[in-house]
Amino acid sequence: MDVGIMFANTGGFTGPEGAAQLGRVAEAHGFESIWTVEHVIFPEQYESTYPYSSSGKMAGDPSVPLPDPLIWLTWVAAHTSTVNLGTGILILPQRNPLVLAKETATLDQLAGGRLRLGIGVGWLEEEFDALGVPFADRGARTDEYLRVLDVLWDRDGAEFSGDYVSFSGASVNPKPVHGRVPIVVGGHSKAAARRAGLYGDAFFPGKGSPQELAELFDIVRQTAADAGRDPSAIELTAGSRDLYGDDPVGAAQELASVGVSRTIVPSFMLYQPSVEEAAARLAETIVDPLRDVHPA
Repeated sequence: MDVGIMFANTGGFTGPEGAAQLGRVAEAHGFESIWTVEHVIFPEQYESTYPYSSSGKMAGDPSVPLPDPLIWLTWVAAHTSTVNLGTGILILPQRNPLVLAKETATLDQLAGGRLRLGIGVGWLEEEFDALGVPFADRGARTDEYLRVLDVLWDRDGAEFSGDYVSFSGASVNPKPVHGRVPIVVGGHSKAAARRAGLYGDAFFPGKGSPQELAELFDIVRQTAADAGRDPSAIELTAGSRDLYGDDPVGAAQELASVGVSRTIVPSFMLYQPSVEEAAARLAETIVDPLRDVHPA
C-alpha cells in the first residue's frame, strides 16, 4: 500500500523553504504522493457546515496562509523528481475548465507526468457567492467540467456543447504527459461515488469507517460497470486514525480488505521534533511496513 501526505500546503509548509523541504523529505523517505487542499477565500463569517469536523468549522482563521494548490505544487515539482503531486481537492466548479485544462497539462508536463487532479464540488456556499458561481448547480457543473477536460486533453480542434461551456475548434497545448491528468474524485457522498465511477481514475473519500467506505466503493464499481468502464482500474484512497496506533499494518489491512491501495497521513505529523526526524519515524512505522499490504 502506498502512503501519501495530506494537507501538504498548510502550516509550516506554505512558504518556499517549507514546501521544498516537504517535497524532498517525502521523496527521500518513500512517500508516494503529497496532496494539497484549497480555498480561494476564507470568509470571516459563514453558516455553511464544514463536513470534516464535529464543530462544523474549518481549523484556523482568515489570516492563515493557504497557497493556491497548482502554483504551490509547481514549486514542489521543481524541487523533486519522483513523488506524485496531487490536489486533494481542487474545487472544480469554481474554476474555468478551459483555463484549468491548460494549467494542469502545463504543470503535468513540467513535473514529468506526476500530477494527480483531485477534484470536489465544494461545501462553502459563501465562497461560491463571493466568486459569483452558483452554489446550487455545483454538482452538474462539476460533471460537465470533467467532460470538458477530457475533450481538451484528448484532441486538438475540440468541440463541446453543454449547459455551461460551449466551444468548437479549440486546441489546448501542451497535452498531459500520459494523454490525460488522472482524475481523483473527492467527497464522501453517494453522488461523489457515482461521479468517480463515471469519470474518475480514482476515488478519495474525505472520511468514513471501513464499512462506510465499502458501501461507497461498491457504488463506484457498480457505476463504472454500468457505464462500460473497468471497475478494477479505479484506484481507491482512504485514511484511518488507527494507522497511528499500535497496529498500523492491521489498520492498513482493514482498508485493503475493501480495496484501498493508498492511505494518507496528515502533514502536521511531520512538525515535531523536526521534519526530517518525523518523516524518518513515519517511514519506519508506517511507510515501509505497509509496502507488503495489498488491496483485495
